[in-house]
Parts: sequence; C-alpha cells; structure tokens
Amino acid sequence: MRILKYIILLLILAFVGITVYVATQRGDFEIQKSGIINTTRSTVFEYVNDYKNWETFGSWMQKDSGVKFNYPSKTMGAGARLSWTNNSEAGAINTVFVKENDSIAQRVNYSGSSATISWSFKDTVGGTKVTVFSKGKMDLMTKITSFFKGGITSIVGDVYEKSLRNLNKTLKYEITNYSIKVNGIVQRPSEFCLKQTVTCPIKSVSKNVKIIMPRMVHFFNKNKIAMAGKPFVMYDRYDVANDIATISVCISVAQQINISVGSDVSSDEIIGFTCLKTTLTGDYSHSKEAWAKAEKYIVDNGFKQNFAGSYSEVYVKTIDDVKQPSQWITEIYIPVFPKVIALPKPFPTAVSTAATQTPKSAVTTPTDEP
Repeated sequence: MRILKYIILLLILAFVGITVYVATQRGDFEIQKSGIINTTRSTVFEYVNDYKNWETFGSWMQKDSGVKFNYPSKTMGAGARLSWTNNSEAGAINTVFVKENDSIAQRVNYSGSSATISWSFKDTVGGTKVTVFSKGKMDLMTKITSFFKGGITSIVGDVYEKSLRNLNKTLKYEITNYSIKVNGIVQRPSEFCLKQTVTCPIKSVSKNVKIIMPRMVHFFNKNKIAMAGKPFVMYDRYDVANDIATISVCISVAQQINISVGSDVSSDEIIGFTCLKTTLTGDYSHSKEAWAKAEKYIVDNGFKQNFAGSYSEVYVKTIDDVKQPSQWITEIYIPVFPKVIALPKPFPTAVSTAATQTPKSAVTTPTDEP
C-alpha cells in the first residue's frame, strides 16, 4: 500500500514538474510551410481569399465535425471575418490586408491564444507556390496541451501541410469538373425584385458580384424580407470596347417594395421576355465558355438577340448551398426575338370546269360553204 502511495506521489510530482517546466518556456512560435498548387495563381488566391471555401481544404475544419461556423456578410477581402465554436471553446479570424493575387494577412484568436497568419502566392513551374507563415503566442493551457502532443510547431505545421495538400486536391478536381447544357428557348416571367447596381471594369464583375451578393442577402435578413427566388445578376451594360460593365445584383420579391431614398438598394420590375436558357454546372470560371456556347447556338439556329431585353445569370446553387464548386449551378438567360413562323400559302381556289370552257354559242363551227 505504501509503495502505491509513493508511486502516486511520484506521478504527481512528475506532472507538476513538467507543468512548471512547460509554463516557464517561451510561448512564442513561428511556423512556415509551403506547397505547390497545380492551377493558376489568380484561381488559388481567389479561393483562399474567401473564408466560405475553407471548409473544403482546412484540415482542422474537416477533422472535427463538432465545429460550428458563423459567416457574416463579408467573407472575402480586407475586413472579412469568420468565427466558430466548438463545445465551450470559440475562435475567430479576420483579414487585415489583401494584395490581389499576391498576399493575404490575417489575425486569429482561439481560446486565449493569438497569432498572425500570412499567405503568399507566387508563380512557379507546375502552378502556384503557396506559402503559409504563422507567428503567435500561446497561453498556459495551450502550451501544456501542445507539449503532450509533440509541440505547437508539430501540431500547426501538420495542419498547414495537410491543408495545402487538400487545397491542391480540391482545386484540381473541383475547378476542372464542369458541364454546360444549352436548354433551349424559354419564357422568363415578369417579376419584382430588389437590386444593387454598380459600374466597373469588366474584369471586376465577378469580384463585385461576390461582394454585393452577401450584402443583398444580409439586407433581406436584416429587414425580414422574404425572397421569392434565387439571387441573380442582370447585365445592364457590357461594353467590351471601353472595358466597362454595369450590373445589378438582384433578388426577387413577391410584390413591389418601396425603398427609402438614399439607399444603395432599389426596387425594380422586370418584364417577361423570350430567351435562350443555358445551364452551367461547376465553378464560375467557366461562365465565359457557357456564354460563348449559348451565343453560338443562337447563331446556328437562326435566332436574333434582343439587345433591349434582360441578360441575366441566376445562381440556383451556390457556395451557401454546397461547398464543392463542381456542384454549383448557374442558369444563363440571353434575350432573343421569337422566330416568326411562316404560315403555309393557301391553295388556289378551285374553279369550275364549266366556267373555264368557252360557251358553245361563241364557238364558230367551220362549214364547207365558201
């Protein structure tokens, strides 16, 4: 019995000793990991820049199914934020700096520990070299728990390595797998909507859609307005020669709603029109090809575009519905003039045979008389 007490005492002393040793160690850490992502730099940057994509490649997010994520209206670019809870623990990360297609700087806090995270994106042979650098400070509990798991460098480094491998695997499959289907001529019904309009360079259209769309959804939720359909974008102007586009990010409503003067959001009514419908299943980077196929179909089948109509993209399934880009669904509508169906020529009216014959009284009968 006495031996057992000594053993227990030794174990307690050992634990206290280790705890004191760990507690007196520096809590600062620096970790850097790199990986090659087999796709273009702009694609990788845009994917990492949006927190909504992190669940598809963040290894720690995938490992723990008990984590609950909270996405605010802004999830990409400077000022973006993501928070999460896991039982009694909570964390948050926010973006403090962004240089497009080059670098991202972030700050993270999790259960008393804080760190900065920086991403860099460089062109390299085979794709893009992505480097993640993290610098932070651990609280006492984190130092103790990480000590028994191999150290903070090993833990976080392993997370970064797996996340970079997941990022490469995700982009390699999710971005390259897509399909385009030209559905044919349909009739778009009239509808009311709320919209926010912006004019920008053509290359910034996609970026502005990603920024404005969450704001519109947030506006609906904040004002308790029911959506009558999926969000969509109307192309009010698309001037390639002058590199300028005017777009309206819209959400349908059941009836017309009056918006106060000075708001960024306005009310509109879209009149129904005949159009060609084309469906893109996959990432938005294939939109240009989908539009090209639709326009070719119009030419090949003898239709004419109605430039006075509403050119639009309807986002049937987005990242808010499913995280995998290969499963996103976008419907493209190009207004066209209905074909004029030529009616068959009427058959000529039947004329009586008798009416076409010369009356007998008018026929001169030849005689033998001189």
